Amino acid sequence: MPQTHPAIDQAAPTTAPPAPPTELSLEERLTLVNTEMTARLDEAAVAYEVNTAHIETEPVDLADVVTVPLTPTLQPQPNAYPTPVAALLQRARHRLLTGGWCKNVLIDADGARCMLGAIRIEARGDSGLEADAAAVLLDAIRRKFGDGVDTVPSFNDAHGSGRVPMRMLDQAAGLADTRGL
Repeated sequence: MPQTHPAIDQAAPTTAPPAPPTELSLEERLTLVNTEMTARLDEAAVAYEVNTAHIETEPVDLADVVTVPLTPTLQPQPNAYPTPVAALLQRARHRLLTGGWCKNVLIDADGARCMLGAIRIEARGDSGLEADAAAVLLDAIRRKFGDGVDTVPSFNDAHGSGRVPMRMLDQAAGLADTRGL
């Protein structure tokens, strides 16, 4: 019986060597990168949720969401309240909606007005009506935001857009109408 050497028997190839790796096509590379990026983005989303879970957030008030047409159009004057102060506040809101809102001045160079500037122009020189409207507006603001609000101009200037000031004019108009003013 012939003797064989075990190291030689094990080294004898019984199968063909593996083929060299082929280059991936562009589509295959894009698919691979897309898969890797999706996994990274999923991991980042989970990490963001974990890292920000302790931060308190306020729910979004849907009244703050303003929808306007893409092409600017003049808005029709809304039906006026029957009471003079409520109608004035409603006209002031409409003035801000159509003419623009500003802060830190009664009227800016472009003609936009602050809350008090809109009330003043819509009062048409009636200082008593203007004072009543400003008082009701300040009352409505304090009901919503607390007694820390000193004046209508300070409230107006504290905002970065006219959304909240216009909403407060609308709420003040309802309050004045309820009071019969």
